[in-house]
Amino acid sequence: MPALRLVLGDQLTPSIASLADYEDGDLIVMAEVAEEVSYVPHHRKKIAFLFSAMRHFASRLEGGGKSVRYVRLDDPDNTGSLKGEMERALKAGAFDEVVVVEPGEYRLKAEFEQWADTFDVPVRMRRDDRFICTLDRFNAWAEGRKRLTMEYFYREMRRETGLLMDGDEPEGGQWNFDKDNRKALPDELTPPERAFIEPDALTREVLALVEARFPDQFGDLEAFGYAVTQEDAAAQLDWFIENGLPCFGDYQDALKQEEAFLFHSVLSLYLNCGLLDPLEVCRRAEAAYKQGQAPLNAVEGFIRQILGWREYVRGVYWRFMPDYLERNALEAKRNLPDFYWSADTDMACVRDVIITTRKHAYAHHIQRLMVTGNFALLAGVDPKAVNEWYLAVYADAYEWVEAPNTHGMALFADGGLMGTKPYAASGSYINKMSDHCKQCSYAVSKKNGPKACPFNYLYWNFLMENRDRLEGNHRLSMIYKTLDRMSDEKRAAVRDDSQRFFKRIGIEP
Repeated sequence: MPALRLVLGDQLTPSIASLADYEDGDLIVMAEVAEEVSYVPHHRKKIAFLFSAMRHFASRLEGGGKSVRYVRLDDPDNTGSLKGEMERALKAGAFDEVVVVEPGEYRLKAEFEQWADTFDVPVRMRRDDRFICTLDRFNAWAEGRKRLTMEYFYREMRRETGLLMDGDEPEGGQWNFDKDNRKALPDELTPPERAFIEPDALTREVLALVEARFPDQFGDLEAFGYAVTQEDAAAQLDWFIENGLPCFGDYQDALKQEEAFLFHSVLSLYLNCGLLDPLEVCRRAEAAYKQGQAPLNAVEGFIRQILGWREYVRGVYWRFMPDYLERNALEAKRNLPDFYWSADTDMACVRDVIITTRKHAYAHHIQRLMVTGNFALLAGVDPKAVNEWYLAVYADAYEWVEAPNTHGMALFADGGLMGTKPYAASGSYINKMSDHCKQCSYAVSKKNGPKACPFNYLYWNFLMENRDRLEGNHRLSMIYKTLDRMSDEKRAAVRDDSQRFFKRIGIEP
């Protein structure tokens, strides 16, 4: 029974379930299609990264004796869709079934579920077993809980995997060392220089294609240095364990002007497209701790991002889709500011994150959550517009991981399903964790007026605009008491400054 087997661009793992029982006579389909490139305006470096990784993976499969039908974007017969390419392949050969692995985005799963009727052959959709926690396991944990607090999920994953456990107790006597991981970067500490990968001939060919096809799309193509093979991704993991992990814990929340990576791993690109295995990455970090190569607070914080957050957000996404992205608990309606694409803003922190994003198709989690995410929250930007932007501009972004982090954590659009309160902060947080404010046109010490940091008055304006929705949140009770002690004149100044600012940046509702 020859099978037609589809491999997506984020399924670049040789042991992927769709290939587990491959036999001679089967055919693997991989395709670069316009539909997947254009459903959001993806960063050019993201497109190049995935196309190059796909081409290298196809070459690896062929080198292992497997038959691959690889359709390039510039193939004149390319139909522009996955469905169209599967139809072409079915017409070109005799196959008894189509085999796929469940995709990472709801829209694709809904499409795949219609294929059996469309193609008139059975379509076998297999579970994606590259995650540590199955969706059934997550749903069993989530059942009956009003709020899905990640910390409790994470503890169960620690117990089940044995990672950083001392018998039945957590290593070091506590589950979470987050309080030790909030240091600003000292001026005298220089982050390590990244060991990027020199593009080979195949990658250079992809870069030329993307440059020709998407000359005006967001994002720089040069310099390109991401790994596009399993071997090079493993080398990037080795580099991080030796050079980044020892200081990662202390400075994982730090921000620094013109420093894109600091001590962060930048491994999410490879984890999310299948070039690295998440459990293996966690075990490598654990081994570094046990061998005295990295402190516990660094290793625990890193493992929590993968074993905790990564697995958790996937569970949230699939448990609550498709309705999840329709939630807008704060009724945010303003447009996304143009400077999210242009970086044309006088706010130094926002400008630096947008420039970093444009250069690298990457920004670390605090840049995303507490700068661009925090601004969008305070400004009341429509969650759909914010979600689309994050999905478009980051090379590690797929909807299953992007949407809960943006929709739930950054924007509180899910009404507190993930977080106990909005992650709202004024300019003082950014000033504490970064050097941005020293180089900004605005003064973080000023609360009102044209030279005041916009985060300052937008913070209080956010609380006033959402009082009916948030006042009952016990974690905000003290903040609302502070707001109530403000004079009428002060509150009026906050509203006036905010409205002037919204008008100036063109996002009036």
